[in-house]
Amino acid sequence: MATNTDPAGPWSLVVPLKPLAQAKSRLAPVTGPVLRPRLALALARDTVTAALSCPVVLDVVVVTDDPRAGAALTALGARVVADEPGRGLNAALAHGERTVRAGRPRAAVAALNADLPALRPEELARVLNYSEEFPRAFVTDAAGIGTTFLSAVPGVELRPAFGGPSRARHLDSGAVEIDLPGIDSVRQDVDTGEDLRAAVALGVGPYTAGQWAAMAPDPDRPVIA
Repeated sequence: MATNTDPAGPWSLVVPLKPLAQAKSRLAPVTGPVLRPRLALALARDTVTAALSCPVVLDVVVVTDDPRAGAALTALGARVVADEPGRGLNAALAHGERTVRAGRPRAAVAALNADLPALRPEELARVLNYSEEFPRAFVTDAAGIGTTFLSAVPGVELRPAFGGPSRARHLDSGAVEIDLPGIDSVRQDVDTGEDLRAAVALGVGPYTAGQWAAMAPDPDRPVIA
């Protein structure tokens, strides 16, 4: 297993976000057509807010072509860049990586999903600090199939392979799987109604909580205090 001996320093995070009209289509059965794009933006807002609050994060670059999302995330303090490649998730992440390193060539860079509404800054910090030990490292999602986080230390390309069964692809690419205890908030992405309920049970941020409250009453839905 390769290790890294060069301290990574503060991290730049790259967060990709689809246009809101297309985002989170699998949530439509539980949100309806009106709330779905609002929830997608709320998930991203809570993710970016937590990421920017992490003590080892220098900045967050959001790659999106959605003007509404861009304005909202810029207001939180993120740097927003257009999805110039327009060729899907991994191309967007590579574009974000190039954007970061164009200004800071020795940046430590990590890709982070935009749908982590329960993200805790301290848990993200643990993941980033652990990632410094390896050229590339990743966190598997709560389902054990996909990926929510991928890092690359200075001088190493990110080489993202997100989408579908990406855990296997990242392992095959030589990235080290991060299996720390107590990082559930970094694992819990939201693609389905079941994922959303699991995130709410962990404790979501205020933007997602607001959209959750706006959804139709559901006797099986936990109440946010």
